[in-house]
Amino acid sequence: MSSKDLPLVISAPEPRTLELIFTPPQLARLKANYRVVETTADGVAKLPADVLAGARYIIGQPPISEETLAQMKALRCFFNVETNLINNMPYETLFARGIHVVTTGLVFAEPVAELGLAMALNLARNIVDADLAFRQGKELWGGDGNLTARLLSGADVGIIGFGDLGRALNRLLSGFRTRTKVFDPWLPPSILIDNGVEPASLDDVLSQSDFVFVVASVTSENQGFLGSQAFASMRKGAAFILLSRAGVVDFPALMAAVKSGHIVAASDVFPEEPLAQDHPVRAIPGFLRSAHRAGALDIAFKRMGDMVLEDMDLIDRGLPPLRSKRAERETVSRMRSKPADRN
Repeated sequence: MSSKDLPLVISAPEPRTLELIFTPPQLARLKANYRVVETTADGVAKLPADVLAGARYIIGQPPISEETLAQMKALRCFFNVETNLINNMPYETLFARGIHVVTTGLVFAEPVAELGLAMALNLARNIVDADLAFRQGKELWGGDGNLTARLLSGADVGIIGFGDLGRALNRLLSGFRTRTKVFDPWLPPSILIDNGVEPASLDDVLSQSDFVFVVASVTSENQGFLGSQAFASMRKGAAFILLSRAGVVDFPALMAAVKSGHIVAASDVFPEEPLAQDHPVRAIPGFLRSAHRAGALDIAFKRMGDMVLEDMDLIDRGLPPLRSKRAERETVSRMRSKPADRN
């Protein structure tokens, strides 16, 4: 079979690259089984008419208009490898035509959950500050260094959001025998109960937890919904760990709550990234900072390649994609998560 006879794939994975997503053997397999046309996100609509008409798959999340989509007669699936579903294509038309929109975001669940657990343990035992004090010859020995320390084991834990990341986090926490409450308005109580957690209101999660993990996506309904009132309702000294997107939090209110000493906090995400060198969050004691690195592991990126290739094979055989997560008609247009600017 000549390359012109192979199924056609449009590749526009920015901010990723094919070399980031696929191992060399995986990339060789992709190019052996498909004709791959590489372009930029903005360049998709400018591709020749025969390329648009013949494309079976798109790797990436380029903006797509109704006019461009109308030319894509053979399209079967968008593989969103940035992993944030945003409202940049005509989803209703895609669903009406039976075209799948899937995301490979599951690959980040375990890496992000592990860093979230590490952040919680650090806030509980003050590991980073104790190490810095030791380097400066100012360490406190024994109990003197544990005046604010506590256990994660057996603690009251709250999780806001219970998608792939929330479930991965809950699996890690199970070894700590935590009493875990979850708030997720998009899930029925039975799903939470089946996962061994207690369904709860947002107020109860905030006010009755020693550790609160925020793993909810940003939607049109929840931007900035965790503000000064939410932080004031938390237990004094409780830990607030932000792992999903900064858009769900009123960030100045979060900084104020930590600066006042009411709570401690950790965040892997920020309102603007990279963060300005003079941003006040850099100087707040009790605030643990991480530069949006929780999920950015090479092993996670390479798992995307497996997911894409396996789902392409299923779709080629007339079966639905099973490895990637499919966008839902009722919720996809509500997503407001800001895509990452970097790998």
